[in-house]
Amino acid sequence: MSKPRSKPCLPGPTPSGSAQGAKSALDSLREQIDGIDQQLVDLLVQRGRIIQQVTDIKKRHDLPTFHPAREENLISTRRAQATQAGLDPDYVEDLFRTMLRHSRVGQLSTLSRRSVRPGAKILIVGGLGNMGRFFSTWLRQSDYEVRVLDRDDWPKVRSLTTGIDLCLLAVPIEITPSIALQIGKYLPPACVLTDITSLKRKPLEAMLRGHAGPVVGLHPLFGPATVTMDKQIVVFSPGRSLSKCQWFLDQLTLWGNVLVETPASEHDEIMGIVQALRHFATFTFGQFLCSRGVPVLRTLELSSPIYRLELAMVGRLFAQDPQLYAEIIFATPERQALLKDYLESLQKNLSLVERGDKTEFIARFRQIAEWFGPFSEQAMRESTFLVEKLVHRF
Repeated sequence: MSKPRSKPCLPGPTPSGSAQGAKSALDSLREQIDGIDQQLVDLLVQRGRIIQQVTDIKKRHDLPTFHPAREENLISTRRAQATQAGLDPDYVEDLFRTMLRHSRVGQLSTLSRRSVRPGAKILIVGGLGNMGRFFSTWLRQSDYEVRVLDRDDWPKVRSLTTGIDLCLLAVPIEITPSIALQIGKYLPPACVLTDITSLKRKPLEAMLRGHAGPVVGLHPLFGPATVTMDKQIVVFSPGRSLSKCQWFLDQLTLWGNVLVETPASEHDEIMGIVQALRHFATFTFGQFLCSRGVPVLRTLELSSPIYRLELAMVGRLFAQDPQLYAEIIFATPERQALLKDYLESLQKNLSLVERGDKTEFIARFRQIAEWFGPFSEQAMRESTFLVEKLVHRF
């Protein structure tokens, strides 16, 4: 039989108006809180030791770091336990998600150096660019032999491609198809040819034409400033002989990436929205603020947290490489047509304002809300979480 929990030792009542008595009472309670905090730290240390044992097992058996089903089941269980104990389940979930992320990052610092095919020879075309350097670093620390072919290295292309197991194209979008056709004729038959551009249909078609061996298209949804691969998404589009490309997909998973498979055509259609339209709208908003000389910092002093969050996304864009965003936005005629449709939609909505037609505006608002369905509530929860983090931080 378990022993009943002992109640906190509460100090006795203090004389009304006695500042000294109140201080003594607070000191006593704070001392008890300090003791509980020390127990929490000790438990975290104990938990960390067990996690290290888990890491050792994963390392020995080449198991992935991230186990989505396990994590979500753990969060669900802890929320239920919190509710039963009379605690705020959101508060408890925040604590455990922080611990889980710390655990994954700690595991990745050890497990990211694992290799599915140690010593395999990998050529990165465009290896001196930002993403080329990024993948070169990760591959080298995972015991791969990395070679680099950049714009001045084509005279050495035959020696650089001799015996390679994988060729990774990390060049600008507009030249990826031509580079795929050019490099393909030098690749060994069993070599995997892949790319990391944000378009998939045309590069994939070019890789399939230029190389008769295994082909897979990749699109990492992160940039070269990424510190950890933990839960970072990589989209892949099968080309040819996917089973022979699997070892490299497995390597991405070992690093902590989440892989999402999609046909090239679907990928490009969705990326028109996710990247081209989103970046164009963000660029346009930033350009408008700039053209009007808006005092950005002053607006933050007079704004709600949600405005700070939205403005942060705008400012983030302009802290990065303009060449990259130009490539994404200007990539295809289809994306240009999409942006034109977007501008026409804005004009139609502006006409509502010019006419003062609030009734129609509200009707459209409700129609769109119905179309979003349950996602609206999900978006409210997620954005509220981010807003609260911003409030506490700033």
